[in-house]
Amino acid sequence: MRWPSRLPIDPFIAALLATVVLATLVPARGEAAGMGRVATTLAIALVFFLHGARITPRAALAGARHWRLHVVVLLTTYAVFPLIGLAAAPLRPDVLTPELYQGLLFLCAVPSTVQTSIAFTAIAGGNVPAAVFSASFSNLAGVVLTPLLATALLHDTGAVQMSAGAVGTVLLQILVPFALGQLARPLIGTWIDRHRTLTGWMDRGSVLLVVYMAFSAGVVAGVWDEVSPIRLATLIAVVCALLALALGLTYTAGRLFRFDRADRATILFCGSQKSLATGLPIAAVLVSPQLLGLLVLPLMVYHQIQLAVCASLARRWGAREE
Repeated sequence: MRWPSRLPIDPFIAALLATVVLATLVPARGEAAGMGRVATTLAIALVFFLHGARITPRAALAGARHWRLHVVVLLTTYAVFPLIGLAAAPLRPDVLTPELYQGLLFLCAVPSTVQTSIAFTAIAGGNVPAAVFSASFSNLAGVVLTPLLATALLHDTGAVQMSAGAVGTVLLQILVPFALGQLARPLIGTWIDRHRTLTGWMDRGSVLLVVYMAFSAGVVAGVWDEVSPIRLATLIAVVCALLALALGLTYTAGRLFRFDRADRATILFCGSQKSLATGLPIAAVLVSPQLLGLLVLPLMVYHQIQLAVCASLARRWGAREE
């Protein structure tokens, strides 16, 4: 089925919004919530197993020689973004509630996307091999760096506490499945590549389950009473400003360090995006179910806006190249 091109929203985002509405109207309670948590644990492991099985280190190494480009992207993703998040502290509590500000900080710790970064780079006429390596390495690093950064950024808030138990959970639910996926790549890599649609649905279905359980827990705990329409509109404005700043900084860095046009496009699209598919499962591991819904809301908003804005930018860059 082809998604109608006239609709201004990505179909996956539409499914996410529908899942939020479902969780609001019919939240999981009692025994159903317990079963859902078990299913969520398995789904998170599946997500990272598929991430590990998809990434092809040998193919990605074709773009590894552009080390200056990769340094810029990694610094933007894991240093500049967190610094911007910390600089936004004066926004609380008048502009953003403490919970939404925590979500903004977590958003700043999430790795770049893989598929969309590469796709937008290709549309814009950018350096695709470099985008493959940069986006893949960002996610490889994010498996370790995102939990560590999230813990450091949110430690004072109490939302994330990297205890010995939490470290064990991260290892079992994120690192071990990811490593198993990498080890299984020689055996199942061909099948994964041939059935990208099926594995994509499995990936997205796992994320939808995480979202449903997160928002169900929030509804049961009554946390959504804290998010008024005005607060939501303010959050959207703040997220738009963050994306505009990220795009401006990556574009400026590309010109400042005298990269050619193809490399500037790669820096722009790999350095400014944040991965919902990776960020949500990591958040589900680190954060209690009652706090998870509000924590991931900024990331969900950012993801939809970045898709719309970066798709338009990629088409413009591609038209100029032609």
